Amino acid sequence: MKYIDLRSDTVTMPTPQMRQAMAQALVGDDVYQDDPTVKQLEVLAAHVTGHQAGLFVASGTMGNQLAIMTHTRRGDEIITGANYHIVAHEVGAAAVLSNVSIRMIHHDNDLIYPEDIKAAIRSVDIHNPTTSLLSLENALSNGTVMPVDLMLKNIDLAHSLGLKVHLDGARVFNAAVALNCDVKELTSPFDSVMFCLSKGLCSPVGSMLVGSKDFIERARKNRKLLGGGMRQAGILAAAGLISIHEMSKRLTDDHQNAKRLALLLSEIKEIYVFEQMRDINMVYFKLNVELPNKLVEYALTQGCKINPPGQGVFRVVTHNDISSNDVDTFVDIVKMFIKENPSAN
Repeated sequence: MKYIDLRSDTVTMPTPQMRQAMAQALVGDDVYQDDPTVKQLEVLAAHVTGHQAGLFVASGTMGNQLAIMTHTRRGDEIITGANYHIVAHEVGAAAVLSNVSIRMIHHDNDLIYPEDIKAAIRSVDIHNPTTSLLSLENALSNGTVMPVDLMLKNIDLAHSLGLKVHLDGARVFNAAVALNCDVKELTSPFDSVMFCLSKGLCSPVGSMLVGSKDFIERARKNRKLLGGGMRQAGILAAAGLISIHEMSKRLTDDHQNAKRLALLLSEIKEIYVFEQMRDINMVYFKLNVELPNKLVEYALTQGCKINPPGQGVFRVVTHNDISSNDVDTFVDIVKMFIKENPSAN
């Protein structure tokens, strides 16, 4: 049975073009840096983001953790958002792998502002850890984007204070679409950037880490330390080339489908759509019925997969495998569920 899968854009299937390219990929041993397809992908990733060099890694988490490990020393402290991926979804890896602590910024909108950085950076004192890195997100995992002017102010201030700045750009191509700018405008000012190939860009596996040649050389060694030295990885990198060349150019479709989904859901009186969290391919909503969690099970019986709500809020995500007809079908499923379940009022 084919499901309408709205759980995340991580569920995207590789396209037929990707499958063909993977089958025909030229490969070599990437630990020896002999894989021509991986090398081609790393050069392309660096070029499109405005950096000197790139590194193909197994996942976004690996890319972020390699950046932290390469930018910091044991005992340092980094600044990032309290709800950012490296805090909430990477198993405490910064503490385990890099032996750093995290100074978290808390705002309802999850943005970070220059005054936050000024307040969070440690003074030079024998009692304090050394603040060495600021890590930002764009797009944010709450479905919003950081405006370019705010991003640049944060970077400039951090650099003036002697910090390196990393971007968790898992969905940075979505952010570029939302901000109507070239992705390079969002990535080139950073010291390092991670972006995912396996979310909206549809590759089956992999993310990219980019930065200076020296940074990537050190990160490559750290990747080996983490067991991330892959061999004939060109089979995977072949899909990544198509992700950057082709799939990055169709993300507007996903945003339009998310916009349509949000509009249709907002017309249902039992549903509240969080319009302030509507910049990219995500829709957050609350369902005002007695047992809203039951929607997950009900939707599955109707051929649709969604994640359980977090603190009462559902998140659904559009992607390459979701059509406008799928959007309509999901809305019909929600309407049927509401019809069968009384309002909480």
